[in-house]
Amino acid sequence: MKNPVASIAGIALATAFAAPAPVWAQAWPARPIQLVIPFPPGGAVDVVGRLVAKSLGERLGQPVVADNRAGAGTVVGAVVAANAAPDGYTLLISSGSTFTINPALNPKLPYDAIKSFEPLGMTARVPLILLAHPSVPAKDFGQLLAAVRAAPDTFVYGSFGNGTTGHFAGEMLWERAGVKLTHIPYKGSAPAMTDLIGGQIPLSVDTVAAALPQLKAGKVKAIAVLGASRAPQLPQVPTIAESGYAGFAADSWLAVVAPRGLPAEVRSALHKAIAETAAAADLHKGLLTNGLQPAYEPGEAVAARIEEELPRMRATVQRAGMQN
Repeated sequence: MKNPVASIAGIALATAFAAPAPVWAQAWPARPIQLVIPFPPGGAVDVVGRLVAKSLGERLGQPVVADNRAGAGTVVGAVVAANAAPDGYTLLISSGSTFTINPALNPKLPYDAIKSFEPLGMTARVPLILLAHPSVPAKDFGQLLAAVRAAPDTFVYGSFGNGTTGHFAGEMLWERAGVKLTHIPYKGSAPAMTDLIGGQIPLSVDTVAAALPQLKAGKVKAIAVLGASRAPQLPQVPTIAESGYAGFAADSWLAVVAPRGLPAEVRSALHKAIAETAAAADLHKGLLTNGLQPAYEPGEAVAARIEEELPRMRATVQRAGMQN
């Protein structure tokens, strides 16, 4: 008779060798990555998002698929990313609108600009510019302010929407200069530009990208760039800071973020890939061609920027009486 203990031991040993090996977690990334773009196709952010997606995919060894989720001033796309699993397979590229303007306008957003996201790196800036109709008797910001103060009731300014970066930048500018201009919001840059060209409004705040064709055609004129540095595409146009208002800077920026809670190794890989992407010559060329400005900040700096910028945006909402 066989020893039952030996038989059981033999069966156990045979079973151990026959059992499939344990399934270890696959190295990240093991499948395509989704890059949420909370804007419609064709715009500046969409262009940047697709350039970034292509470059990131090459560096990570998996396709990065651009996924346009436009709506509610970037809120729709932001919520998609905020609610995704923090596994590195869902990323979001968006402007400061998502992280500082929306929260300043609406304290009851379905996401938290700080707690919901983990900033991974800035990839570009979106320069803003103060434009005038050719009939406005001013060649620079100083002359414009003199004209406004001489006839304050004749000047208003347009932007590409209520509560947009153009609106915020305009209000910050007039507050700093000590003048008050009525804001005329439009549903996008195109109708605002049409009315500026037609003389229905004397001034507007728009992106350099939108302004370039009309400036080259002589249909509008540039007064000043609102960012901290001159736009690469318009090196002859001074900044507001250079026009006598040192330290003034108001533009938009684009950053890649992930749902908060990434594994450390995934976070590290994404930080590295985004830094390399932001330094790539093909990205720089694409940005400059589309009226944007190459700019990189690591994730930690982007997080600090959001923390610093959000109170200033809330203060602008209060001072200007902006409505949600």
